[in-house]
Amino acid sequence: MLNIAIDVMGGDLGPGPVIEGAIKALREQEFHPILVGRVEEVQGLIPPQFLEKITFVQADEVLSMSDSATDALKKKETSIYKAVELVRDGKADAVVSPGHSGATMSLATLRIGRLKGVLRPAIATIMPTSTNRPSFVLDIGANVDCKSEHLVQFAIMGEAYVKDVLKTQNPRVGLLSNGEEKSKGNDITKEVYKVLSANDSFIGYVEGNNIFDGSTDVVVCDGFVGNILLKTSEGVAESITKIIKKNIRRSPIAIAGSLLMRRVFKVLKKQVDYAEYGGAPLIGIKGCAIVAHGKSNAKAIKNAIFQAISFLDSDINEDIEENIAKLQQDI
Repeated sequence: MLNIAIDVMGGDLGPGPVIEGAIKALREQEFHPILVGRVEEVQGLIPPQFLEKITFVQADEVLSMSDSATDALKKKETSIYKAVELVRDGKADAVVSPGHSGATMSLATLRIGRLKGVLRPAIATIMPTSTNRPSFVLDIGANVDCKSEHLVQFAIMGEAYVKDVLKTQNPRVGLLSNGEEKSKGNDITKEVYKVLSANDSFIGYVEGNNIFDGSTDVVVCDGFVGNILLKTSEGVAESITKIIKKNIRRSPIAIAGSLLMRRVFKVLKKQVDYAEYGGAPLIGIKGCAIVAHGKSNAKAIKNAIFQAISFLDSDINEDIEENIAKLQQDI
């Protein structure tokens, strides 16, 4: 049975939604949750019938969002530090945390370690598209300064993820740029373009709008651009929802129309809701780490746990090591 370490104290909303999400996941799939936090506080939130199915690990401290990622390495009594250590020590197969994303990435990279050949792990996210195939974007914040070899590896890791975890057949890999023409891009993306051109899966440069139109399955960029992209898309989705609601309330005709369009709005909300995807996987480490949104509700935590299970049920880490070794031979 898979052991999933869950940082129950790190989220912005406290342990309640994290525990509720873990219980919901446990109702639907078989796994062993290891809840890391203040045990006395946590146990009181668990339905009695689930207590025997859960292991509790005491963590007296909580890493604050104001703490730096380097502070996480020094504060060894925090819930996120202890959760990561469970994976490092082989007591857990994966860690899920809605806490300090920088701390989770730093701890997972330094304490669990990188896969053989991986220069830098990347954090990725699933983006909704106008088709049934989501796009997978990496990096979205782990590496703000990248060299061409880092972006090439991101492409390899991203392709492995969509094949092995998302089960996407014949994935298409695109390199995010300021235009589709081969002459576009900067010095780094041009170097990456040359290397990736040898891969059948590479479709060339893609632009920002291609992330959402279903024309590409993997979008590669550095963490600086990727994080801006992520926050912008979240802001646009939230703003559109507010604009629609505001204008519907102003007009009786719009209210009547909204009743007819309720199913469409429901589908739209589901597509843009981060809770549907759960969290962002950190790819390239010896294990599995899922970074959930700080404001994750129970649904998001449940889906983050499911994402960890899907990751662990795949051969992604073995495939990444194999494909990176092959790339190094070819260069």
